Amino acid sequence: MLKLSFCLRRLPHLSREAFQDYWLNQHGPLVQRHAQALRIRRYLQLHSLDDTLTAGLRKARGAPEPYDGVAELWFDSVEDLTAARHDKAARAAGAALIEDERKFIDLANSPLWLAEEHPIFERGPRRGT
Repeated sequence: MLKLSFCLRRLPHLSREAFQDYWLNQHGPLVQRHAQALRIRRYLQLHSLDDTLTAGLRKARGAPEPYDGVAELWFDSVEDLTAARHDKAARAAGAALIEDERKFIDLANSPLWLAEEHPIFERGPRRGT
């Protein structure tokens, strides 16, 4: 399983709320419509919170300002991810997503990378509360 992580920063003219609303309600469904052509197995949005807990964690570590969100996309293989280059429908889908991303993401300041997951542990749900 291959994962693409995309750390998003919003365009300067957008509030965090406007950015996250557009991302969730406009871009999210667009990704879902193109998922089959792009061979995306799973798509997840992590929306940052603007709260004092985050500020305390950042301060304790000397960390920079948080991202406005992180998009995670899973693919079954490198071949599935790269197949888009050879498929007309996938290329069109990718172009549509990038065109939409330019409306709300500061692309030049939003790093992305490919990774392979290495789960260390996973706890089950809490019991009896």
